[in-house]
Amino acid sequence: MLKKIPKTNEMYLIIVIIIYSIIVTMVNKSFMSVENVFDILRSGTGQAILGVGVLIVLLSGGIDVSFTAIAISSGYIAVRAIMALGIDSLLLAFVISCTVGLVFGAINGIIIAYFKIPTLIATLGTLNLFHGLLLTIVGTRSVNAAQMPKCFINFGAAKIFTLTTARGSTIGLSVFIIPLIAVILFTWFLLKYTMLGRSIYAIGNSTESALRAGINVVKTQLFLYCYVGFINGIMGVITVSEVRWVNPVYLVGTELTVIAAVVIGGVKLTGGSGTITGALLGVGLITILNSTLVLLGLSSSWMDLFVGAIMIISIGYTSYQRKIENQRLLNFM
Repeated sequence: MLKKIPKTNEMYLIIVIIIYSIIVTMVNKSFMSVENVFDILRSGTGQAILGVGVLIVLLSGGIDVSFTAIAISSGYIAVRAIMALGIDSLLLAFVISCTVGLVFGAINGIIIAYFKIPTLIATLGTLNLFHGLLLTIVGTRSVNAAQMPKCFINFGAAKIFTLTTARGSTIGLSVFIIPLIAVILFTWFLLKYTMLGRSIYAIGNSTESALRAGINVVKTQLFLYCYVGFINGIMGVITVSEVRWVNPVYLVGTELTVIAAVVIGGVKLTGGSGTITGALLGVGLITILNSTLVLLGLSSSWMDLFVGAIMIISIGYTSYQRKIENQRLLNFM
């Protein structure tokens, strides 16, 4: 029966998540409560959206570290703009945030596609550029819950449905899941059924081969960075609504955790290989680890240890699989 289980990175991640969840539940039974599951889904939504953006960039053979600066800049600018205009509208907040994200993503795309600067170096520069512009031009003032426009507060509290617990308290599934599902479905369709998606995979495998195949590398890179910037703008509104507080330095510095989560999901750092399912499972595993440290009585410093260990094991296993596959191809030839 065990031999019939598909030997894929996604399946191994599912097994790890199940085993770890059982262990945590044995230590603290509240982990598997409906309320805690809803809380994990709510807190992991923003990270999952960022993970989808990281996935696309990694598939193309690039590494983007500016996405947190884009997300917080988009959300913060949206909040300050809504406050200045006096128009308390969630739709307007999304329009402003996604437009800012799109513009910043386009800047990344132009620098990388037209000037041929390595993605890591380019996005390290734009990380500081975008964050510096935010702090210098927009400001450094924090916006607390009392000052926050009601559209963000209401969006953060909205539920798709609610349940009443035995204690009489009300819990529910956050509405954040709707934009996440929309991003996942659109990205899945893009990567699987469109020429743009095939072009992203092709560029990640070999830019030279993609050019010889007639793929417009410049337009493809410009599109993918604009799209990543756009979904970072969605994350900007979600993160502000989730915490009901915003500071322009929030999120910046957490880039490696999201990248690590996607790599744990089996996405190849060198590009051309990976799935959206694996990336989401990697983000899910990191989210569960982060939310269960308190339940296990561990400090937050253990998170870095767990993430580093899992990432090394995951990369090692993926490399081993590639070595076996290459050996089989050589033997077949």
